[in-house]
Amino acid sequence: PPRPGDVVIASGTLGDHGMAIMSVREGLEFEAPIVSDTAPLHGLVAAMLAACPAIRMLRDPTRGGAATSLNEIATLANVGIEIDEQSIPVNPVVAAACEMLGLDPLLVANEGKLLAVVPETAADAVLAVMRDHEHGGGAVAIGRVVDAHRRRVVMKTAFGGGRVIPMPIGEQLPRIC
Repeated sequence: PPRPGDVVIASGTLGDHGMAIMSVREGLEFEAPIVSDTAPLHGLVAAMLAACPAIRMLRDPTRGGAATSLNEIATLANVGIEIDEQSIPVNPVVAAACEMLGLDPLLVANEGKLLAVVPETAADAVLAVMRDHEHGGGAVAIGRVVDAHRRRVVMKTAFGGGRVIPMPIGEQLPRIC
């Protein structure tokens, strides 16, 4: 299970799939198209496990987005998770669409992304392997597992404050797949 000090990694930008589907359904057009991130991740996972067989946890942030997955990890492992707002990868067009629609990219579905919790000592090696893979080129460390605020996810904001990222109630977006 995840342990304090472990690093939380996202394999790339968050919210692409959900916003791609939403923009088509709603007939929204943006300066640049929003493209779904649907992708098979078995090859990426195999490369990650070869680099670090001690990966603590892998999660698919489809239903409920990254916020749900992170809250499930924190709850099931009885740990806190701190994420850094400035590290969270969001495509600028997706961020603009979310802002326009009043949505949080952390709650938007993903189809070709994963979240990983890895030992701190293996984080650099796992990130390097991910970034060398076609489906992990945008991999980035977004946070850490902590002893504080067990069973909660807290985001350090760009302004230096913190805000709790709650477990979503219901679905933020209509079911898309």
